[in-house]
Amino acid sequence: MAQSTAGAIVVGSKGLSVYSFTKDTKDSGTSTCTAGCATTWPPVTSTSATPTVDGVTGKVGTIPTADGKLQVTINGMPIYYYSKDQAAGDITGQGVGGAWYLVAPSGEMIKSAAGGY
Repeated sequence: MAQSTAGAIVVGSKGLSVYSFTKDTKDSGTSTCTAGCATTWPPVTSTSATPTVDGVTGKVGTIPTADGKLQVTINGMPIYYYSKDQAAGDITGQGVGGAWYLVAPSGEMIKSAAGGY
């Protein structure tokens, strides 16, 4: 977890912001972001089927990716990095396409914050 201009957000192991995709469906067990989408929005992965994420109060789990890795989920929603975020604290993916949003520690999408647009 980290603080940003959007408030408290979930970050990955290197401090990069993570996002949810509005086209994903909670608890579907799959990601709708594949192929080229996954190049721009790489999945947050784990080597453990039961990962822990510091500061997250939402339910953390995993789903399988197309290439057999474990993608991290929060409250049943897959989470992703944004390829244009280069350093800890970057939130340039916020609001992209009206479909990508930062993730709060509760697991909810943060839709009200300014970002990269």
